[in-house]
Amino acid sequence: MLDFRIQTFLTVCDTMNFTRAAAELHITQPAVSQHIHALEETYGTVLFQYEGKRLRLTEAGQLLRQTAAAMRNDEQLLRQRLRAGGGELPLRFGVTMTVGEFLIARPLSRYLARRPRADVRVEMANTGELLARLRRGALNFALVEGYFDRREFDSTVYRTERFIAVCAAGHRFGREPAALRDLLDQRVLAREPGSGTRDILEKHLAARNLSLEDFAGVVQIGGMQPILQLLERDAGISFLYEPAARERLRAGTLRELPLTDFQVCHDLALIWERGSAFAGAYQEICAELLAADESE
Repeated sequence: MLDFRIQTFLTVCDTMNFTRAAAELHITQPAVSQHIHALEETYGTVLFQYEGKRLRLTEAGQLLRQTAAAMRNDEQLLRQRLRAGGGELPLRFGVTMTVGEFLIARPLSRYLARRPRADVRVEMANTGELLARLRRGALNFALVEGYFDRREFDSTVYRTERFIAVCAAGHRFGREPAALRDLLDQRVLAREPGSGTRDILEKHLAARNLSLEDFAGVVQIGGMQPILQLLERDAGISFLYEPAARERLRAGTLRELPLTDFQVCHDLALIWERGSAFAGAYQEICAELLAADESE
């Protein structure tokens, strides 16, 4: 069981506010301050600092948060496993939108077929939201399509997919585009901030000294299915993982734009809190899901 002062520290990390942490823990704010001060005395370092009115973790605080969060998450999983008699790991994992809508069903169905008594809960959200849930201990691991801090999370590559530009099959350009700059007069259908798909696009645009604001218009949409439906109705162009558009590309309702300066492949990664005692189990699950995915 984690020390109660560590629990207080992690709650402050989650809220970045002493008053809200006290409310969540049902203790007084002075008690929260005392717990943090006791930890600072124990470790001989300052864990939090204020920048103006904003609370932030120091470098030492970030290290303690990373280590303590992994311990908290492991303890929760261990408690669940002990209650289950030491059998199958109960899984609480997250997937990003593209993974959840287009990639996880087949491997997960085969995983479950081999484990009829498996206790599994899957949450779907964008990359930013899943990272926050991992930090809070709400998930054991997550399968994400976007970028993450490799100093904070351990990971293994699930698979690598192409990231492509697409439009309606019947979309007509003034001149057929050959490069990114040939698309700047187009409307882009883009995912919301925090989405891995958007993050990948913005980073690759930045590498070409471009941004979404350089396009004629941007429509922000919080889901892949609406984007695909709007693409089919010729409401704009988009950039996305090829598996998301695969069926429509094969059906001929969408077409890929083969740009000379946008040849992008990106890893889908299974990630978990760095230092977790269950890292080996997570890697085995990833390998089993991948094997099931590749068996058809």
